[in-house]
Amino acid sequence: MENKKQRKRISLASLRKTLRLYKFMKPYRAEFFTGLVFLLLTSVATLAFPRLLGILVDLGTTGKSQHEINQIVLVLAGVLVLQAISSFIRTNMFVRVTSKTLASIRQYTYSHLIRLPMSFFLKRRVGELNSRISSDISLLEDTLTSTVADFLRTMLIIAGGITFLFFISAQLTLFMLAVLPVVVIIAVVFGRFIKGYSKKVQQGVADSNTIVEETLQGVQNVKAYANEFFEIGRYTGKTNEVAATGIKGGVYRASFSAFMIVGMFGAMVAVIWRGTSMISTGQIDAGQLFSFVLYTAFIAGMMGGLADVYARLQKAIGATENLLEILDEPIEEVAPQNLIPAEKLLKGNIDFQHVSFRYPNRPDTDILQDISVSIKANQQIALVGPSGAGKSTIVNLLMNFYEPAAGKILIDGRDIQSIPLTELRQQIAVVPQDVFLFGGTIRENIAYGRHEASNEEIIEAAKNANAWSFIQESPHGLDSLVGERGIQLSGGQRQRIAIARAMLKNPRILILDEATSALDSESERQVQEALEKLMTGRTSIVIAHRLSTIRQADQILVLDFGKIIQKGTHAELIEDISGLYYTLSELQFTN
Repeated sequence: MENKKQRKRISLASLRKTLRLYKFMKPYRAEFFTGLVFLLLTSVATLAFPRLLGILVDLGTTGKSQHEINQIVLVLAGVLVLQAISSFIRTNMFVRVTSKTLASIRQYTYSHLIRLPMSFFLKRRVGELNSRISSDISLLEDTLTSTVADFLRTMLIIAGGITFLFFISAQLTLFMLAVLPVVVIIAVVFGRFIKGYSKKVQQGVADSNTIVEETLQGVQNVKAYANEFFEIGRYTGKTNEVAATGIKGGVYRASFSAFMIVGMFGAMVAVIWRGTSMISTGQIDAGQLFSFVLYTAFIAGMMGGLADVYARLQKAIGATENLLEILDEPIEEVAPQNLIPAEKLLKGNIDFQHVSFRYPNRPDTDILQDISVSIKANQQIALVGPSGAGKSTIVNLLMNFYEPAAGKILIDGRDIQSIPLTELRQQIAVVPQDVFLFGGTIRENIAYGRHEASNEEIIEAAKNANAWSFIQESPHGLDSLVGERGIQLSGGQRQRIAIARAMLKNPRILILDEATSALDSESERQVQEALEKLMTGRTSIVIAHRLSTIRQADQILVLDFGKIIQKGTHAELIEDISGLYYTLSELQFTN
């Protein structure tokens, strides 16, 4: 179903916005203007055709020689050839320009989108963003390829046709303009009304398909609740509605067809009747009337098609505005990865100084409140606490995904905001709870940590991550496909691939976000062994629900409601029987 939000009123402001995208066409403007020249030639040839046919009729009715008739026929043939060649070159030029321009727009849009901050992605759904870069740009393809050309051609033929009509007979032209446009306008309005019924039918069919999809997906629930006949009734009612709407629309379409026969042909008959009356009084020749009727038919067709061209322009303007909303969003200052000079390498000393934070989409909720903590280089720090306490937010701020609402974060005494983003994130690695793998090979997923790594370095990282044994057992080793989101691997295998990726990156700061949760005992043992190797010689921040995995941490921070309510080693915290850490420990170790 057509999205109503895609339909925008055409105004000077909206056209100005749309024209912003034509900057992508600048490198190809020579081809574009060549296409416009041949568009003009095509329109001129189209306008010349009825006049030449009228002259041919006049030559036949006035008894001119066959030689003169043949000359006009040759001119007509030349016009047809010119029109065919011009149309081919015009279409080819516009398609070439459009293909190159759309490639530039897609590349620019993706490049812009991937560099937007995390705060932007909190407000937008992936499906919507994917629609912007696919559906909206596809709408522009139709506009750049044909809609603009059709609009220009339509306006040229209408203007040129009416001009030719006035040259043939001003009196008959005024008569035609009093009759034909009224019929065309009524036809356009009536046509849009009927189109509305077609949309209702489409929506009804979509709704009935939704019923089928839902019931088949949830057929176990349907049968468990003995609701087969309830669903049959729902589907029957919806399809009956569709049928009733279709029948009503059919009546209107039949009426429209009858009106078109009477209206359009009636208008043409009226023009011919008036023209023949003028022939009898010598005001116009037969050939001129023939040309006049052809021009009238051309103009009627173009006026009728103008509504469709206008609707397509509306869609394109709507798509452009949606796209420009994204392109107007400020991007992060990221840069291509380069070898970081020794003097800029991080040691890993981290200081949170009175940091408070609220997510942009929840400005009234304090996620972190006055967090202050110092982490020494190469220490292992654990974050524990109930869900929603702010553990993940702390590491998100450390990655500079968001800026604190108050306070500041220092790394090696430097304000994190003063460290270039790429330089910062190159030296931090994350092993998340829900590992995301790209749908390529194991090799590509490990090498995502450092693209220029050699085969030996990738294998070494896989061995250190306890992943090499299962990789060797895979059908194609490192070149085995992992499937979409790594679906062909187990949870433990995905975790070890993520650890290998982090090892290859060789970060100074390591973030482990629930990295061993939801694993069976053997997988957890292998992953934990790999993590211990990975944490050696690095500042490590571990988010953990399983307190057994963090007993050796140098410092444990206990968070609740966005505040650090306890800090210390496991031995120190477990002695405070009134503290949250003791309560969490008792709940885990006694169950």
